[in-house]
Amino acid sequence: MRTIAAMLEHIPTHVIGGPLGAGKTSLIRHLLDQKPASERWAVLINEFGQIGLDAALLTTEADGISLAEIPGGCLCCVNGVPFQIGLARLLRQAKPDRLLIEPSGLGHPAQLLRQLGQPPWQTVLAVQPIVLVLDAEALSRSQPLPDSQRQALAAAGLLLMNKSETLDDCARADVATQLPRQPLFWTTQGQLPLDRLPGVDSRASEQPRATALPSGPASLPQVWLDPRKPICQVQATSENWSIGWRWHPSQRFDLEKLEQRLAQWPWRRAKLVVNGGAGWQSANALDGEPIAFKASEWRRDSRLELIFSTAQPQTELDQDMQGCLIED
Repeated sequence: MRTIAAMLEHIPTHVIGGPLGAGKTSLIRHLLDQKPASERWAVLINEFGQIGLDAALLTTEADGISLAEIPGGCLCCVNGVPFQIGLARLLRQAKPDRLLIEPSGLGHPAQLLRQLGQPPWQTVLAVQPIVLVLDAEALSRSQPLPDSQRQALAAAGLLLMNKSETLDDCARADVATQLPRQPLFWTTQGQLPLDRLPGVDSRASEQPRATALPSGPASLPQVWLDPRKPICQVQATSENWSIGWRWHPSQRFDLEKLEQRLAQWPWRRAKLVVNGGAGWQSANALDGEPIAFKASEWRRDSRLELIFSTAQPQTELDQDMQGCLIED
């Protein structure tokens, strides 16, 4: 029988990188669907915004899956303190056989890989070659890859060429010439057979003594003083601006009105999981594309987060989103 210490030695660790909207969350969801029943997996998620949506989008009733979030920017920022504490807490609680890490699409996966090679992680984790999820269709239109993602290409064990269903062999060959000679897997909806994941055959090993890991107090979630009013948080950098809301689970949304209101704003990314009155629904859209709702297992609260290139009038956004609630 395994001990807790044994679970914290050379845990196979897969960093799932890629630019904003390429399909990282879709890939992770597909991998979780293939998790062997006998294994425990943990997923550490970083998002640019403060609200945190990916854990809600990935929530599943399946056993043996633990999710944790580090909102508010890049995992490697602030000397890595939030990352160090968050990762250590996840490992203690989940005791995983395998770990997936999803850095923000606006972050720097190469810096994260360097951080994972430093104490104490170099013995606790066995970092596998990074998987970079790329938008093949966008690359075919010569859309440049962000520098932060391009810097990670050389370390990639697999380039997952997502959204490739519209590309013929000639277009795929043209895209491939833009990239280093790394293994490519052409797909759609982030689908990847588990046996194609670099390092999937790696296994955690036992260790005689537990490694000392960073610790710190857990942050307390904000609570609603008035369940009719959302909790709103804003995140800003020189290149991006995000706003997110959390509504009490009793609040219900008119989905048609919400879709119409969102279409009026120039967001780069929209993620949401909301109580739609007739059931809980989620959506994940890029660059103003139509919102496509699908059923969600999340029930904790309604969440909506938008990322823009520049700051937007917050009061108008608040009023627009609040106006989508169904009046009881």
